[in-house]
Amino acid sequence: MPLVTRNHSKLTLEGARAVMAAAHRRAEEIRVPMDIAVVDEGGLLLVFERMDGAKPASVAIALVKAQAAAVRCAPTGPSKSGDQVNLAIALGLAAVCPSQQIPIRGGVPLIVDGEVIGAIGVSAGSEDEDLDVARAGAAALEKA
Repeated sequence: MPLVTRNHSKLTLEGARAVMAAAHRRAEEIRVPMDIAVVDEGGLLLVFERMDGAKPASVAIALVKAQAAAVRCAPTGPSKSGDQVNLAIALGLAAVCPSQQIPIRGGVPLIVDGEVIGAIGVSAGSEDEDLDVARAGAAALEKA
């Protein structure tokens, strides 16, 4: 068993900017100003944008969505038992680990060659709008 791993993909600043640009374009298309955060695989901020007219209260939420999606290697959203939301678990996890779990959709991991290299978090619209814009941003790396 190897003691170290090599050749991991890393999200560059240029890549983070491409994700941001794609998300920004989608937010403009749907006419919803957004707060958008792009982080690396450890949840550390690479780029952030608060579009003109975006809710200032959503700045922190966008960042937590991105951080949670990166460190959990999964989209943000409520915990579920089968098809049903498990409200007690969703709120409990968010209270215990507020920087690693948020029961609100809009955080999406950025995946290249099966590896999570970062994440995008979007807030200021409805959950569906936030998720739509986050997915548009993540799609910018599909050609990477």
